[in-house]
Amino acid sequence: MAGATHRTELAAREALSGQRKGLSALLPFVGPAVIASVAYMDPGNFATNIQAGSTCGYELLWVVVLASVAAMLFQAMSAKLGIVTGSNLAELCREQFPKPVVLGMWCASEVAAMATDIAEFLGGALGFSLLFHVSILFGLVVTGVVTSAILLLDKGGFRPIEIVIALLVAAIGLSYVCELAIAPPDWHAALAGSVLPRLHGTTAVTLAVGIIGATIMPHTLYLHSGLTQNRTPARNDGERRQLLAFSNREVLVALGIAGFVNLAMVMMFASVFSKSEPGIADISVAYHALVPLLGVGAATVFLISLMASGISSSVVGTMAGQVVMQGFVNLRIPVWARRVVTMIPAFVIGLHFDVVGAMVMSQVVLSFILPLPLIALVVLSSRRAVM
Repeated sequence: MAGATHRTELAAREALSGQRKGLSALLPFVGPAVIASVAYMDPGNFATNIQAGSTCGYELLWVVVLASVAAMLFQAMSAKLGIVTGSNLAELCREQFPKPVVLGMWCASEVAAMATDIAEFLGGALGFSLLFHVSILFGLVVTGVVTSAILLLDKGGFRPIEIVIALLVAAIGLSYVCELAIAPPDWHAALAGSVLPRLHGTTAVTLAVGIIGATIMPHTLYLHSGLTQNRTPARNDGERRQLLAFSNREVLVALGIAGFVNLAMVMMFASVFSKSEPGIADISVAYHALVPLLGVGAATVFLISLMASGISSSVVGTMAGQVVMQGFVNLRIPVWARRVVTMIPAFVIGLHFDVVGAMVMSQVVLSFILPLPLIALVVLSSRRAVM
């Protein structure tokens, strides 16, 4: 495992020195944005996209496009902060802002990271439960074991966990390529919905806000800067400019794929449900409705994508929590301890409360906390002394 990281580091140095060109030069730098992109395809997105497509058809695709473009901008800024300064967003907040502000941001960021992780954990468990017809408790246990095993790959360096996350992202993307082939959308209406801003009624406005809240995630802004800060340290300004160029290309590709997945989700459910089953908001209801409409195959592919989303985004949520805690208060706890801390409330919610309702509430929490890292990122990126 450590060998993969070492080979990637050597390849990155070869690319910076001009020995690699084209795609061969870019590949060693692919990883941070792929990991960050997972948050833009998490189970919270599934819930909002299902409801947006089934309720408003293709009308809200332009919101997905705008949210994806905004995500690219902010993730590129986060990556740039880590590359240029050698510090992550949370560390810079601790250094640059007053202590009371730092403590407040830390508490809010921990709440956001935990709320996100709980929702993603529940999403993966729900996918297992529906696909294999087992209890939600069994799904929670399996999801906990799988995510914990993936997190342990971090001991072998950054590359193994990046590869696993990339494979899960590929599974999500391929799932929706298949879904669009099974349920072709009205491409003319989809194109119009992607470029013409329309909001008909309060429901559409609410769903538009929900799409934005589910797309741009606070914890990934901290995590992305943490993933780039020491991955391939720049030795001079020339290398720093090269690293920024490679990072921006990766952000465009990785976040572009995430945007495609969200567009495909909305288009699929607009095509399938907007007329036959309008207003569906529950993931399990959507799955059961897909079976008679498109067949078991399409419903199974949907659940596979949900499981891949829940597992990968839960891993990323735990990683982000580590960056937040270490950056704001210079405290690091074992990753298994953080995994347990977020698993306990997930078990309680999964066994005693409405799983989908809890996932939706997590998006509400995130929408209130999102402005904090966004403002901090803009302020710090504009300070000449920092950059």
